[in-house]
Amino acid sequence: MRALVVIDVQCGMFADPDRQPFEGEAVVGRIAGLIGRARQAGTEVIFVRHDGGEGDPLERGTAGFEIRKEIAPLPGEAVVEKRFCSAFQETGMAELLARRGITRVTLCGMQTEYCVDTTCRSAFERGFEVTLVRDAHTTVDGVIPAKSIIAHHNATLGGGFARLEQAEEVMFGAG
Repeated sequence: MRALVVIDVQCGMFADPDRQPFEGEAVVGRIAGLIGRARQAGTEVIFVRHDGGEGDPLERGTAGFEIRKEIAPLPGEAVVEKRFCSAFQETGMAELLARRGITRVTLCGMQTEYCVDTTCRSAFERGFEVTLVRDAHTTVDGVIPAKSIIAHHNATLGGGFARLEQAEEVMFGAG
C-alpha cells in the first residue's frame, strides 16, 4: 500500500513577506493536484505539521500552525504533529503506517533541507519504498539560494534514498 505524505505546508511558512518559499504558490498548487489524484485513486493522504514551540511562526494554537486551506485535510485523514525535523521522531508515524499496511511513501512539502530531507532519510532507514516529488517540495533562500538547495537535495536524495518523480508523473492507484 502507498501513502502520500504532505510535510509542513503550514500558513506560518508563508507568513514573512520578505522570506517566501521558492515557487511557493506553484508548489502548493502541485501538492493540491497530488492530493486530489491520491484521494480520487483511494490512496491514503497523511499530513504532517510542525510545532516550532512558543514564539515560532509554527507555534501550536496559532494561525501559522494551520495547514494551508488549499490542501487542508478532510475528516478522517491522518494529521501527524511533530517537534523535530523527522516525521518519525517521537510521533507514532511508523506505527500509523504499519497499522494501515503502508510500505510505500510519496513525499512532498516543506522545508527541503530540514523536514523533507530528514523524513525521506528516516523513511528509507525504516525500509519504506520512498518517492520524492522533485518539484513539490520547497524552501527559502539560506546560505545558498533555495533553487540550489532544492536541486542539491533532489540529486542527493535521488542518489540512493528515494526515487524521484515530477508531480505530473506521479500515478496513484492500487498498491
